[in-house]
Amino acid sequence: MFNAPKAFLFTFVPYGTRLHGDERGSVDKFHNKYGGEFVPPDLQFEAMRRADLAEDPLLISPKMRGIIEDTILQHCEHRGWHHYSSNVRTNHIHAVLSSAGDPDRMLADLKAYLTRALRRTCVIGTRKRVWAERGSKRYLFTDAAVTRACEYVWLAQGPDLPRE
Repeated sequence: MFNAPKAFLFTFVPYGTRLHGDERGSVDKFHNKYGGEFVPPDLQFEAMRRADLAEDPLLISPKMRGIIEDTILQHCEHRGWHHYSSNVRTNHIHAVLSSAGDPDRMLADLKAYLTRALRRTCVIGTRKRVWAERGSKRYLFTDAAVTRACEYVWLAQGPDLPRE
């Protein structure tokens, strides 16, 4: 019998803000196991990846934060998803959402919807790349896991950030 997840914890980053080799660690196809090791820090590899960027890294401004926060709620309503919590930081976004849909499709749809909102409000200019490829999708199977994820999203990210 298949045990469907109650929700998903999505984490994704703006383009260029989290590169392999970064001191915070990162995940690649060889380091992609729950609770596993990150790609080890490597300043030369990070510098090489930074030199390969097609555009400058995108940091989320207070104005962008307000648009993103509002748009996540609008998109959840539009898609019929349940929004448990979300937190928009300068260099990453966390969202705890539930739906019977495929989490890969959910994340792709959410990023596309956010990109359209940011373009429509002219806060990202003419840049081509807004988000890094992919993102983390953690499956949450129990009410306790959903609660822990929401607490992480709201309480473990540092102080609230301003929005316009």
